[in-house]
Amino acid sequence: MAYPDPAEAIAQLQTTLSSIETVLDLPRLGTEVAALEEQAAAPDLWSDPEAAQKVTSRLSSVQGLIRRMTTLRQRLDDLSVMLELAQDEGDAETLAEVNTEIESLTKAVGDQEVLTLLSGEYDAREALVTVRAEAGGVDAADWAEMLMRMYLRWCERHGYPTEVYDTSYAEEAGIKSATFAVKAPYAYGTLSVEQGTHRLVRISPFDNQGRRQTSFAGVEVVPVVEQTDHIEIPEDEIRVDVYRSSGPGGQGVNTTDSAVRLTHLPTGIVVSCQNERSQLQNRATAMNVLQAKLLERRRQEEQARMDALKGDSGGSWGNQMRSYVLHPYQMVKDLRTEVEVGNPEPVLDGDLDVFIEAGIRWRKQQQNLEASH
Repeated sequence: MAYPDPAEAIAQLQTTLSSIETVLDLPRLGTEVAALEEQAAAPDLWSDPEAAQKVTSRLSSVQGLIRRMTTLRQRLDDLSVMLELAQDEGDAETLAEVNTEIESLTKAVGDQEVLTLLSGEYDAREALVTVRAEAGGVDAADWAEMLMRMYLRWCERHGYPTEVYDTSYAEEAGIKSATFAVKAPYAYGTLSVEQGTHRLVRISPFDNQGRRQTSFAGVEVVPVVEQTDHIEIPEDEIRVDVYRSSGPGGQGVNTTDSAVRLTHLPTGIVVSCQNERSQLQNRATAMNVLQAKLLERRRQEEQARMDALKGDSGGSWGNQMRSYVLHPYQMVKDLRTEVEVGNPEPVLDGDLDVFIEAGIRWRKQQQNLEASH
């Protein structure tokens, strides 16, 4: 891409990068790294593996952030010098290189700016994502499976490890629900903007008269619990059921009753895990999922109390958040941010960044608006 005024484009990048540096407070991060390095060097560090893991993970995360910011700053400074040389010598080839680097840096600085907007209490955590079929019968179950694949493909594109904990298959096609973990820093902050109801309009492949069908699937995103969260669940508040794992069409996957379903009696929350071979492992994983859902419930209750104090009548999110239309025309449109694309295929194959980034910016705007009232 050729920029009409490369100097202006570089100046804009300088302004954006400087504001990111200010928000991140790089001197404070440098001090934090020094303190974490001291803790990591302690001879008794691994006597408490949980605490050690936290220290080393945070150290690696902050060091990575400082390294990324230093690299961006260096590239931007080099770019200004390159532009100056190209203009002084009238060098078209170097000018073309400048344009390429401006494009690349615009993307890299934009990505970093979006990450900087993730400053919520749990935003830096890994995520647990649950996709559920809602209204629409067999089409909704098929749509839920399409959505799950979309998110798993998005994770794959970004190199984020995932682990599917439980899949409840529908009888004819698709899934009733599925829960999977996204094991990457900031997965919760990033994916939490995907929470809500996703609507699909298409010619139903399950209707022998080829009629158009609208179906719905819900996405729930919760942060993974950490040792410090203190979610106590008394044993008498949980009902434990064990059963055999099953695959599509009711096929048995296991010959033993290793799958575990936990029901939290006071709230009615039900979670299952069937991906491990051992009943004990499945129970431990299901307990982690239950704790995560109870933590999110507690967070939502606290938010509701705050909203009531502020006189907030109803959530700013709304339930239905995105429409995917495959017939009679093709379009994916986010109902909050108004972001729209005309080709649903890449989106359904995990090309979600434009929607996620717009969602994060939109959420930040909403928070700023609420804070100013």
